[in-house]
Order: sequence, then C-alpha cells, then structure tokens
Amino acid sequence: MLKPRESITALDPYRSPIASRDGLSLDLNENLAGCSPRVLARLRTLGTEDIARYPQREIGERLIANFLSVNPSQVLLTNGVDETLCLLFSTYLREGSELIFSDPTFVMYPIFGQAFGAQLVRVPAGENFAFPAAEILARISPRTQVIVIANPNNPTGTVAAPADLLRTVEAAPGAAVLIDEAYFDFYGETMLGELARHQNLFIARTFSKAYGLAGLRLGALVGPPEQIEFMRRFCSPFNVNAVALACLEEALADQDFVREYVTQVRQGREQIARLCQEMGLRCWPSSANFVLVQVGGGAGAFAAAMQRRGIMIRDSSANLGCEGCVRITVPASHQMTGVLEAIRQTLKEVQP
Repeated sequence: MLKPRESITALDPYRSPIASRDGLSLDLNENLAGCSPRVLARLRTLGTEDIARYPQREIGERLIANFLSVNPSQVLLTNGVDETLCLLFSTYLREGSELIFSDPTFVMYPIFGQAFGAQLVRVPAGENFAFPAAEILARISPRTQVIVIANPNNPTGTVAAPADLLRTVEAAPGAAVLIDEAYFDFYGETMLGELARHQNLFIARTFSKAYGLAGLRLGALVGPPEQIEFMRRFCSPFNVNAVALACLEEALADQDFVREYVTQVRQGREQIARLCQEMGLRCWPSSANFVLVQVGGGAGAFAAAMQRRGIMIRDSSANLGCEGCVRITVPASHQMTGVLEAIRQTLKEVQP
C-alpha cells in the first residue's frame, strides 16, 4: 500500500484562508489600493507571444539585484515567499534537525518545517510580543539547521532590534538564518547590509504587500551566492510566470506609488490605534500593514459580525498569546471612515 512520509500524514490540513470575496477583505494583508497604474498599463500590452513563451527568470533577477544593490548571483526569484520557504527549508532541513522560530508568527513556518521532518522549536514571544532574543539563543543546538524570523512579524506587527538579529545570526554559523522581510516597506529597516559579512544570512522579500501584486505570486530570496547556487540546482527554471516578470520592472520603477501607499498605511494604523484607545481596546504598535487588536473573548463573534457588515477580518485568537485578538489589515484611505464606523457598531453589538 502506498504511504506518504510520516511527516506529511501528521500534518493538520491547511487550506486557503479566504473566507469570502463578497465585501472588503481586511483579513489577508493585501494592498487595498491595488497595484501601480504602470503595472496595469504593462499588462494591457501583453500579447500571445508573451503568454505562449516560457519566462526568463534571470531578467527579473537582474532587475531585483540592481534595485537592492546586490549581485544577481545573490538573488533567486520565487513564486511568492511560500516557495522561498520551501526551497530554503528543503535545502537545509533534514529528518531530526531543528527549526527555530518565535511564536506566534507566520503559519507556514511550522507547516513547511514539519513537512520536511524537522523538529519544531517554538520559542514564545516576550511581553507585548517582544522578540525573545535571549531565549532563542539559549535554544540553539548542534541540531539547529534553520532559524526563521519574520521582521516585522505576522500577526503581531512587532519588530526585532537589528542587534538581536545579528546576535542570532552570529550564534548559529552552521544554520541558515532567514529574515523574512515581507513587510519591510512599512517598517524601513533591513538586514541586507549584513549579507557580505555573514555567510548564513538570507533575506526574503515579497511583492504581495506594498506593491499590490499578490495575485501574481512574486517573491525574492537574497543570500550568499554559493548558498543560493545550491537552491538554483533544483529550483524549476520556469517557477516565476511570464506575466509577473513582465510587470516587475514597472512595479519597481513606480516607487511614488509604493511611497503613497505606505503613507496611507502608516496614517491608517494611527487611526485604528486612536479608535482602540477611544473604545477601550488594546492594540499593539505595528510596523506592518495591519494591526492586532484585542476585542475580548468573543473574537470569533466580532469577526463574524464584521463580516455581516461586509468586512472580513482575521480571527487570530488561536495563535499563542493572541487570545481574544483579531488582525485587521489597514484599508485604503477612502475606505477608512466606513471601517472605523463598522468597528464601533460591531463593538456595541457583541460587547455586553
């Protein structure tokens, strides 16, 4: 009888988190302003040959390398950060090795780690979801093969100090340390400048958030050339689709669009935080395009009531330390008034 590996059969099923597209989706941390008009204009120029031919990923990697001021040999374009995780984890994890991450964090870290047979070392976040640097350092062992840190973190929006990230990289020279900078644009701090000095450091970026290209699935892994080369050996040469590659140059070129959206997000975070203060709710300072809000024990009821008002938010109460919390993507500026009013009315409905 055909049987999959035990590490696969032990996984809990994980399906698309999309509950509905009927309404305003503030549950997936997408760009609510959409993508750059320049990207849309480029899409309209695509013809039959563009679609019928296999894509040339190397062209996109040179664009990214130039944009990030690194060598193209340091860049691997991927089908979103999900593929980045698959490639890096499958390269360095093996049965019985250890994957270290702070908890709560991005749900795909433990899923991919378990799938590749690693032992999951979950290190609880500190007070107010602070990055647990000392505790992570204490858990590093000869079996540690990968350490992954989302910075800013999802679902909390919190960040780790650069000094703590460096201490982690230096404490585990035999492990791949991935800094997932998916929300970098809303924060502004990066570890890219440390790549030349640390041969075990990797940076992940995505175009799903600030650039509004989530539907095109485009990510990038940046790291030491000799390590990136190992992943090129088994990464499909056509993993990134031609449409995504065709749009990449225009997306990178329109930094005015990105800056405008980031400004909207930062202003929107403050508006949500002020509403929370007004309504007596706890929320955490966020450096991403979402805010984690504690609405009480009825987080599920709160999310359901918001959905009845046509607004989807994420019930995060199942995450460690997030009991009674929901995660709310910051809407575009023209949507903010309606979202704030919906939160007010929903609180009146669900709170006694």
